[in-house]
Amino acid sequence: MNAIANLLISSDSHVIEPFDLWKKRMPQALRDQAPVYKEQTVFQGREGGTDPVARMLEMAMDGVSAEVLYPSLALDQFGLSDAQLQEACFAVYNDWLSEYCSHSPDRLYGIGCISAYRIDNAVKEAERCKKAGMRGAMLWQVPPKELSFASKHYDPFWAAAQDLELPVSLHILTGMAYAPGVVGQEGRDAPSRLVYSVNEKLLHISTGLIHIISSGVLERFPRLKIVLVETEVSWLPFVMAQWDKYCARGSYDSTMTMLPSEYFRRQGYATFLHDPHARLLFGEWGTHNCMWSNDFPHRNSTWPKSREVIARELSALPAATQSRLLHENVTQLYNLPAVTPLAA
Repeated sequence: MNAIANLLISSDSHVIEPFDLWKKRMPQALRDQAPVYKEQTVFQGREGGTDPVARMLEMAMDGVSAEVLYPSLALDQFGLSDAQLQEACFAVYNDWLSEYCSHSPDRLYGIGCISAYRIDNAVKEAERCKKAGMRGAMLWQVPPKELSFASKHYDPFWAAAQDLELPVSLHILTGMAYAPGVVGQEGRDAPSRLVYSVNEKLLHISTGLIHIISSGVLERFPRLKIVLVETEVSWLPFVMAQWDKYCARGSYDSTMTMLPSEYFRRQGYATFLHDPHARLLFGEWGTHNCMWSNDFPHRNSTWPKSREVIARELSALPAATQSRLLHENVTQLYNLPAVTPLAA
């Protein structure tokens, strides 16, 4: 099977929330604290980001038949320090996303945003997302230091996500390192911008992942699934080999009974978009853990030439490997119904 003929399901695409969504829908008591966004943003280039009917046409143009959906504007809200405000913001977003996906429930699959300050409330919101048809739940990638993923704070949520069969996503650019007022790329010189864009992002996700693994989360919750979103994948086998090396020495006091890479192989997933070196790894590593994405409609998206990019970067792989990366892994992870090709 040629890559161009394969069914495509994007494991990481985005909606574009209406800029005044929170001003219109927040509870009256919190409306004056609602985040304010400009009507035009760098992400609002395609009508389908906000309009699910238009999205079907844009997906067909790209040869994509289904998409797992993450936020755009709400990504910033993972950096809010007010628990009540964050919970209210995410409830508004989750309701809107559910409405959006309901227009094409066999092709649009939402990932709910969860505030983790008050973990009992996080469990309730995860349950609400499940009832609304969401396929996964999303936490911050960079938690506050006092709420490290290595702490037991999250255990009720991990247990609930496991029981609800909701994979938990850690998406790039979310959490305290990206809180309002924290300097991003703006105002930095070129070397510092590269450090921000590459080094810091890799540090954030690798730290979060090893905190989850080494603190025994995946040991205690063996059916929990963790998804690394938009952080690419070719760095993972090297970093995990280093973790394995140090853990194998037995010098760490840990509840792990397996090596970090073995936990990831059993319970970890990662999405890739622009990672040309990954094709050298697939087949030897990651075939059952990695998932293709188009990042539509963001600036990095491969739309409307996703199939051209796939043909260039993955066509040399065996047909079975292509199928796993392009649609089988995401289908199995989120227990999706059979997806039929979307006609252009």
